[in-house]
Amino acid sequence: MLDIPVTTMLAALVALLAMSAFFSMSETAMMASNRFRLRHMAQSGHAGAQLALDLLNQTDKMLGVILLGNNLVNTAAATLVSVIAIELFGDDKWALGAGTLIITFAILVFSEITPKIIGAKHADRLALFFAYILTPLLRVFYPAVWFVNLFAGALLRAIGLSSKNDDQHASLSPEELRSLVLESSNVIPKKHQAILASLFDLNSITVEDVMTPRRNIEVLDMETPWDELLDQLATSHHSRLPVCRESLDQLIGILPVRRLLGSLGTQDFNETVLLSLIVQPYYIPAGTPAFSQLAFFQENRQRIGFVVDEYGEILGLLTLEDIIEEFVGEFTTSLPGLGQTLAWSANGEVIVEGSRPLRDINRMLGLDLPVDGPKTLNGLILEHFQDIPESGLSVKLNGVPVEVLQTRDRSVITARIHRPDSG
Repeated sequence: MLDIPVTTMLAALVALLAMSAFFSMSETAMMASNRFRLRHMAQSGHAGAQLALDLLNQTDKMLGVILLGNNLVNTAAATLVSVIAIELFGDDKWALGAGTLIITFAILVFSEITPKIIGAKHADRLALFFAYILTPLLRVFYPAVWFVNLFAGALLRAIGLSSKNDDQHASLSPEELRSLVLESSNVIPKKHQAILASLFDLNSITVEDVMTPRRNIEVLDMETPWDELLDQLATSHHSRLPVCRESLDQLIGILPVRRLLGSLGTQDFNETVLLSLIVQPYYIPAGTPAFSQLAFFQENRQRIGFVVDEYGEILGLLTLEDIIEEFVGEFTTSLPGLGQTLAWSANGEVIVEGSRPLRDINRMLGLDLPVDGPKTLNGLILEHFQDIPESGLSVKLNGVPVEVLQTRDRSVITARIHRPDSG
């Protein structure tokens, strides 16, 4: 028999269980910690964060020292329980069996499950603390860790895996980063969150998604009587106007309205002066990504362009403000009535212009109308019916009830949308 008091051995057992809990908690906390937050703190000069990153960048060695310590402590605890059982009850097999069950239960509850739950819930804070302890432990036990990892590395290579850290600088895909932004409502203001989320969509939308459709473009027709043309210039709320003869098919160019404000009403102002102020139009191929076009506008100091299809036909007008409003939200005034926001009424319905872009409808009403085909509500309805629908017809578009209210000239002018859960 050992000449050590049982109380001393019990105290030693408690200490071993506490050490096992430390290793279990440190393993979970280190692996569950947010590397991006640690990297930010390290760049700000936090020593603990830098130590934690250094450990995470050599995961095999970090886990080696943690598991080496944990297994040594658990083995010692199991051995000590056997010694205590023999000291108290002799060599009876039932005592050894009971001791094994007791130590297994104690390790599971006090040294594994509970510490790991705590480590997972407070990983970022605990990782900073454990880094200060694990770093010197790794230095002390490095030879043993290196020796063990020789066999672990050989086994991994045998099954076609590598023990090296292939992702030392962990990165997120655009989709993952977008999800991270959307889930950060507690730290990012709602408006900022909406802008950031919209920025990710710029890579997937084209100029056709954000342009003003051809039928909604206000033009300055040089065939209009001169007095009517002057009235249009004086009352237009646009800073630039497309100038054409009869239609956009005979486009002349773009007129910067602000340049002639001082000349309007003077005797010297005539058609020749007006035409001298026109600048050449800029054309944008349909299908151009909106983000690429934004970069082009910025690099070439352009603000406006005409979207054309493969045959050169003008499909719509795109301005720098159109792209910016896509992710910032509307802040300028476009055509009367189209700049208004949409909101559900108390009855769960809303009246929408047929020319309203589907992306605007989805964003403002929280719907999921398809945007991979037609770009406007009118186009989506016409695609569904394959004909011009009569007023009063109703249809479900992707589960959203839509009632046609008014049609004119081969298009839907207005429609009533019902909230899906109340339709």
